[in-house]
Amino acid sequence: MKTRSFGTAFIIYLILSVGSVIMVVPFIWMVLTAFKTFQETLVIPIKWFPDKLQFGNFREVLNRLNFGRYYFNTILVTVSITVLQALFCTMAAYGFGRIKFPGRDVLFIILLSMLMIPQEMTLIPSFVLLTRLRWVDTYLALIVPNLFSAYGTFFLRQFFMGLPGELEEAAIIDGTSRWGIYWRIFLPLSGTALAAFGIFTVLWAWNDLMWPLIMTSRESVRVLSVGISTLVGQYATRNHWLMAASVLATLPMIVLFIILQKQFIAGVAITGIKA
Repeated sequence: MKTRSFGTAFIIYLILSVGSVIMVVPFIWMVLTAFKTFQETLVIPIKWFPDKLQFGNFREVLNRLNFGRYYFNTILVTVSITVLQALFCTMAAYGFGRIKFPGRDVLFIILLSMLMIPQEMTLIPSFVLLTRLRWVDTYLALIVPNLFSAYGTFFLRQFFMGLPGELEEAAIIDGTSRWGIYWRIFLPLSGTALAAFGIFTVLWAWNDLMWPLIMTSRESVRVLSVGISTLVGQYATRNHWLMAASVLATLPMIVLFIILQKQFIAGVAITGIKA
């Protein structure tokens, strides 16, 4: 029996190790390429390690791109989307998870059906609408269309449904309104779920490329992902500069994950709560 358990554990850890290597190798390649010369990035067979670390790649990228402005725009958009999504999604999640009203389940199914609609199908009508509102090349175009998330509502609803019903019943007996129950009881208790949802939202908003690329053309509102994409040439790409810029853009997310890794893991566990 022990031999069988050891063999099962060995296979599981082997699979996880192989998966970890597959996930880490592209990141290692990005970091190593950021310190190479342009000629070293073109060598075949692949040359993993540079002969000499080229720190000048980062200086060149900072000179060519307005990283300070890109960082400011990205942080502004990411924080705004994360905070407002957390507010609107928690309100919707509380309504769907804790309040019984006619047509609730039907509305929730319609909400979940939004998860099956590819983003590409809504790009043209969204662009036309925001053009008529004259929001193109503004922060509003980057923030307002992303104020709500069907996935976030589902994610937080699962958490709210797992909270004890006695808390809500006691508050109703005391005469607390629905808004008071949400704001004073359920919202403070959802710290772990909100932290996990916030991490997922931050990662998505920080890395989003398609929507900002379509809605912005001026450098003053350009985010990091769009700014880095300008390093891709029509006929040739300076891969060492591109990777150096990618490292600079990735560092904040790595630091954020290291600080909040417990909440990130907890968020993965929360998604498994039974509806």
